[in-house]
Amino acid sequence: MTDQGLGAPVSGKGLLVIGDVVTDVVALHGSPVLSGTDTAADIVLRPGGSGANTAAWAAHLGADVRLLARLGYDSSEWHTAELVKTGVHPHVTVDPERPTAVVISMVDKSGERSMLTNRGAGGLISESDWDSGLLDGVARLHLSAYTLFAEPGLRLARLAMSEAVAAGIPISIDPASTGPLTEFGLARFLAESAPAGLIIPNLDEALLLTGAATADEAAVQLSERYGRAVVKLGGDGALAARDGRIVARTGVVPAEVVDSTGAGDAFAAGFLTADLQGTGEAAALEAGCRAGAECVAQVGGRPRYGLELNRLYPIRTD
Repeated sequence: MTDQGLGAPVSGKGLLVIGDVVTDVVALHGSPVLSGTDTAADIVLRPGGSGANTAAWAAHLGADVRLLARLGYDSSEWHTAELVKTGVHPHVTVDPERPTAVVISMVDKSGERSMLTNRGAGGLISESDWDSGLLDGVARLHLSAYTLFAEPGLRLARLAMSEAVAAGIPISIDPASTGPLTEFGLARFLAESAPAGLIIPNLDEALLLTGAATADEAAVQLSERYGRAVVKLGGDGALAARDGRIVARTGVVPAEVVDSTGAGDAFAAGFLTADLQGTGEAAALEAGCRAGAECVAQVGGRPRYGLELNRLYPIRTD
């Protein structure tokens, strides 16, 4: 196994993301997909993955970001280069036997998507990929819950959160998706993610985790459990709760919806980046919504970059 620890010094305001890197095959179709026949579509290949998307958007917005992830033999160089181009410091392990995770995302004319997923190498990220030095200079550890949904990743999450708690580093978590959450077990997820002090679900995830009837009720309940909760409301904006009460909310930022892939990841990045700067919940919610609006106006879940970054990243081989 080849480990590419492409690190660089980070400041005391750094963000460490643990999550997935995915090859996204995005198919935009104007008519319903019919069984047994062809459906015309515009099909593009994009780098993606919830954790990697969040890291890339945070770096795009000015945060100092590290990403811990596991890539496959088939596309590791491409994915690493794409992360570097957006300003992320990747710390990746390359699996010599498995491909990088792949998601086929079918996007209809409203921008809504349906996904087919193969977790590939990402499903095997484990505590053996961990390096305690990743926490040096970090002000927040952020976890994509997809990491928790396979046993090796769950052990990694436990280890990383334990060391972050010991170092006094705040932890946030994105619940990922209702399907895997349900399969993993809601009570189990709440127990395993208990070290986190901030949870960032979308509305469906928030309602599922709490059994609440409204976004406000769900945010309040989650904030009572975690301390802070930010609920993403899609076209209706977002709201934040702290210690059992709603403290901020924001409306929608107008945007032309081309593809909703990565919108929640971009929102999380915008919120976390602003939060690291100490802006307060209201301004952080607005920053999250702006990032989400920028994301849905393009195809794919990553920010576009204009210039190659003039940085050198030493490659470590173990």
